[in-house]
Parts: sequence; C-alpha cells; structure tokens
Amino acid sequence: MKQQAKTVGFKPGERNVFFHILTACNLSCSHCYINPREHGTETVPRQTLEKWLQLFHDSKKETNVIFLGGEPSMHSDLPHAIRYAKKLGYASVTVDTNGYLFHDFLKRVKPSDLDFLSFSLDGPNPDVNDPLRGKGVFAVCSDNLQAAVAAGFNVSLIYTVSRYNIRYLQDMLPLLSLWGVKRFFIQVIGIRGKTAMNGAEKWQLTPEEWLTEIPSAAAEAAAKGITVIYPKVFLEPDEKFECAGRVAENYFIFPNGRVYQCPLCEDYPVHSYRIKENRLVANTGFTETRFFSLDIPEGCVINKLLQPENLSYDAEGKPLYKISCCLLKQEIKGGKSEG
Repeated sequence: MKQQAKTVGFKPGERNVFFHILTACNLSCSHCYINPREHGTETVPRQTLEKWLQLFHDSKKETNVIFLGGEPSMHSDLPHAIRYAKKLGYASVTVDTNGYLFHDFLKRVKPSDLDFLSFSLDGPNPDVNDPLRGKGVFAVCSDNLQAAVAAGFNVSLIYTVSRYNIRYLQDMLPLLSLWGVKRFFIQVIGIRGKTAMNGAEKWQLTPEEWLTEIPSAAAEAAAKGITVIYPKVFLEPDEKFECAGRVAENYFIFPNGRVYQCPLCEDYPVHSYRIKENRLVANTGFTETRFFSLDIPEGCVINKLLQPENLSYDAEGKPLYKISCCLLKQEIKGGKSEG
C-alpha cells in the first residue's frame, strides 16, 4: 500500500528566509523566475551578507535560511555566508544550486556546514533536461550531485514539473535511489519571470494532470526511502484556506533590498518591506499585504488575480476547487509502507 501524503500546516512563529544573494547565473533556463527589472542585478557584498543575516535572525524563533540566486555558488563568499548563518544560530541552512558549484564549492564547505545541498534537474536525461536548462547541464549537475553525496552532503533534488517534462517524472525515481538523494522536491511551474512572458498555457498542467501524476510519483519515491515534498496546490472542498502571510513568516530577499512575503508577487513592485541602511522597513501604500486578509471562494486571492486561467467554474459560477497558498506543502516521509 502506498503511503499517503501529509499536509504540512503552517506553524505559528515559523520563519523561513529565502536569500537571493545575487541574480546572475551561468544558465538561461526557459522557466527562470528571476526578473532583473524587479530584483536587481547586484551581488550582495560580504559585509552586507553578514548584516542582512543578522537582520533576519531571531534567537527566540526557529529560523531557516535558504541561499539562492541566480546561481548562488557564483558568489565567492557563499561559503562564508553559510558558516556565518550557522554561527548566528539559524536552525537550518540550505543552498539551492543548478549544479555547477563554482569556486571549488565542495572543497570550501564541509557537510557539517550545511543541512541540505539542493540540486535542480528537470529531466532524467539530457534529452529532457537540457532543452529546458541548457546544453550539457544534465551531465555537469548529475556528476556534481554524485560528488556531493560521496563527500557526505545531504542532497536534495528539485524537479520543476511542467507540460514539457511531466511524463518523465516517473523516470527520475530510479535515479534518486541510484544517486543517494535523500529528499525530493516536486515543484509546480511558477507563472512568473520568463514563464509569465512565454505563455502560461504552454507550461502549466491541468488540475487533473497534477492530481493524477504527482501524488502517485511521490508515494513511489517515498517507498524507496526518499522524503518527498510537493505543493498542495488544490484544496479539498471542505479544507480551510490558509495564507502563509497571515500565520507564518516567510521573507524572500533580493539583492536590491526588496523583501517579499509572497513569491507570486515577485514580478511586481508590491513588496511588503525594503532593507534600508541594513534595517527592515515596512512599505506603505499598495503592497502584497493588502491581499493576505481577503477570503474568496477560489482560495488564494493573489492566484485569482495573477493566474485566473488556473481556475474552473461550474454552471452556477462556483469554483470547482480552491487553490491553496503556494507555500503549503504535502510531505511523505521516506520509508517502506506497511500493508
């Protein structure tokens, strides 16, 4: 019997810091969400890295930090930032990488410095992955992933599901076991950045496709001993909608000092906060926070505004399903199921 996914509810006081330490990248992925016009083109200097890590750390709350880019390993001070975050007392430290691991990253960081090193691949072979992420990417990323596992790092793999690669998801599962991946993130394609400009209909799955394919693949991976995490996306009719903006603390920091609370809003200048002289300043006027308290039958009001094509209605105009907060996750712990 396949294991059932558990919804990981928002915990009061939960804090996650998604720290984009630069927006530069060596790749040009077709579905990149970075928007230089809104996020900037700067690289956060070493001293500023320290000050911003201090700013978002709270000794009274459990705070996790995820270093991202662009490609974060292109920043020569990433190893220092990792160790500094540990020194400050962040509950967990993760790096999301495209797999190129610049600046001899694996030699400059110890497995004990990081809780997880997450690699992004969008296909089980070059024929699927490389048209999305770039020529030669599969070979480099998979080689460095295996090198990281051999060096003792806890390795995650992130697979962003779209219409271009959904039918190859099952083919990823044997590779996860072969490579020694401990955690598998199945991501829904975000209609922002390049994807928003290239036509959502070319990328997004239907609700039926998502619900048919994703839970079953997740259960199979978990049966192999791999913990799987994926977005909830669709709520059951009797499930209550919760917005992370109301009950959790999530900060998406960009090099230009913008700080968002909702990733769906990152293509627009509606950020909740900005960092000014190394202080967190709340923005006034029309910001994303205006949406967090709104309740609508469709669930997430920001999704309704930005991605109305995600929704369907019955003859009476009632939504056929509700869209969950994009930060609400399903999790299946790795391990053999009983029965």
